Amino acid sequence: MRTKVIIMGAAGRDFHNFNVFFRNDDNYEVVGFTAAQIPGIERRSYPKQLAGFLYKKDIPIYPEESLPTLIKEHGINQVILAYSDLSHETVMQKASLVLAAGADFRLMGTQSTMLKSKKPVFSVCAVRTGAGKSPTSQRLVDVLMEKGFRVVVVRHPMPYGNLVKQECQRFAVMDDCIENECTIEEREEYEPYICCGTVVYSGVDFEKILKEAEKEADIIIWDGGNNDIPFYKPDLHIVIADPHRAGHELTYYPGEVNVRLADVVIVNKVDSAKKEDVELVIRNVRSINETAKIYKANSSITVENGGSIKGKRVLVVEDGPTLTHGGMSFGAGVIAAKKYEAKEIVDPRPQATGSILEVYGKFPHLGSVLPAMGYSKEQMIELETTINATDCDIVLVGTPIDLGRLLKLNKPVVRVRYMIEELGWKLEDVIDEWLGSR
Repeated sequence: MRTKVIIMGAAGRDFHNFNVFFRNDDNYEVVGFTAAQIPGIERRSYPKQLAGFLYKKDIPIYPEESLPTLIKEHGINQVILAYSDLSHETVMQKASLVLAAGADFRLMGTQSTMLKSKKPVFSVCAVRTGAGKSPTSQRLVDVLMEKGFRVVVVRHPMPYGNLVKQECQRFAVMDDCIENECTIEEREEYEPYICCGTVVYSGVDFEKILKEAEKEADIIIWDGGNNDIPFYKPDLHIVIADPHRAGHELTYYPGEVNVRLADVVIVNKVDSAKKEDVELVIRNVRSINETAKIYKANSSITVENGGSIKGKRVLVVEDGPTLTHGGMSFGAGVIAAKKYEAKEIVDPRPQATGSILEVYGKFPHLGSVLPAMGYSKEQMIELETTINATDCDIVLVGTPIDLGRLLKLNKPVVRVRYMIEELGWKLEDVIDEWLGSR
């Protein structure tokens, strides 16, 4: 009898765990996946073309709400939790639901899910979504390229479209984003690397992606998503902690796993956080990891034409995941609005439409900040409509991409950029020390 399994996911680690552990193991039958966090991803199935020889049909993807019914109807033996940015309390609530329905509840560790590369892997992960992984990864790319290394970035998956087409994606020029019909969320991650002059891979099958990346890399950078742990076994594991969410390094899954695994922990956003929160994060990190090197950094903000903000009524658009499942109520856009003395941050909620309005209902902590939701063409249109209907002088965009280039907006757009600024240390020295140890 094969063990019947359901994998709980959000179109990322769930597919990876299936591919590297379950796909070709005839001791298990993955009956289905469930989907959460990302809107619309439960309307698909995992294609048989990617599922291996044991699966003659596509594997269904269901809404997570149907999990108790699925366990009973299909006689499920095990449920695997395979997505991230969850409080420890939430994890155990999901475990309790599964156990009460009759199945075993399972988390999968590094030995079962990490792939080993032939090339050195530097991973950049986090305690929570929006801590500053990508700016750190981009700085790491610059340092390594200046040293003459061929660097390839592999980004945590965001396969929200056609999974067969997204099996192994390579992005080297901006036209690759257009050809692959990238969402706003995907562009936010890929475009900065393209601008750095490096190649970035992502997709569904990270064994296949690894083989392709190894062909053109001296060093691979793993840019993690949410607060997930790496898919590839890192030779140097850098973890970003956020003092605006002090304490989460001990209370969020799998962010705490990252801290325990870390070689280096960077406490970011020191310039905008309370001193006592910075100190609390450092104490908490040290309580569970005695050997990691701990550094402080600012999240340095630059604004195009910052003087134009003063005295203006601004609509602030922030990075979507940071605000939604990341739990933040503000980002770089709000910080810039205050720094440059905006007259008012305009509330877009009365003009929100469609799925954007639903986001405000689901995440009431958002207040008057607009998350840059764009997981589909329809949602991008709803975001554009909401922005254009909001009465303001300026749209202040705190996302990593030029939103005004993607959407047809009827008012001026001012971009906010942010980068990591080391305090009393240099990322280059960290790399030199690692290279010296080799």
